[in-house]
Amino acid sequence: MADNRIPKQYDPRTDDGFDLKLSVIIPCYNEVQFLEIVLERVRAVGLADEIVIVDDGSTDGTRDILARLQSENGNDDLHIVYHEHNKGKGAALVTAFGVATGDVFLIQDADLEYDPRDYPVLLRPIAEGVSPVVYGSRFLGGPRKAMNFWNMVANKILTLTTNILYNAILSDMETCYKVFRRDVVQGMRIRARGFEFEPEFTAKVLKQGIRIYEVPISYNGREWDEGKKIKWHDAPKALWALLRYRVSD
Repeated sequence: MADNRIPKQYDPRTDDGFDLKLSVIIPCYNEVQFLEIVLERVRAVGLADEIVIVDDGSTDGTRDILARLQSENGNDDLHIVYHEHNKGKGAALVTAFGVATGDVFLIQDADLEYDPRDYPVLLRPIAEGVSPVVYGSRFLGGPRKAMNFWNMVANKILTLTTNILYNAILSDMETCYKVFRRDVVQGMRIRARGFEFEPEFTAKVLKQGIRIYEVPISYNGREWDEGKKIKWHDAPKALWALLRYRVSD
């Protein structure tokens, strides 16, 4: 039987003529412990043409790290934007979308929950023209650290609501790993300022008639005492966003 699994060493550029410029977008807020490690891992994969970091008003020393990185030689691929005050993940992403110059955008969190070694798997459907939007799902059988039960329940409810309202079959609407061609987000008005970016973006993609392609990814969820930022009260906001954008833009 043929092995149709996507190999981890897959390189979209050399294997399938992937000649699109890739922008890795990293919104960050108080990530002094992990940011530099994540940046090293992104670069180690060797697929990012540019890395756009938006610091969303950090106060823990993250900005000192960014200032040092920005001053170092050999960082021509790195673009850093600073928000004066904390505005939220959605606001940071909107800023990044206006700065990034790539043909394809890949959203990367500034912690160690998501592994950049999954980039080849995420890029393959775009390289092959399967879909202009790819989500990395934590629920399709990839290796993962068990997440909090109630977080999982909230995720499942929000994903199910998405599927019902928008006639989709997603397994992980709330995933960080959203990869898409630049033209998907061009002209898209994004109102979200916080974590409700995920449902708003998903709703507006699906309303364009785009079928989102999902691939399995690994996941190493961090604990609350490690600085996990999404809270229980973000779930009602996400639910409201799904309902709101079903009937409006």
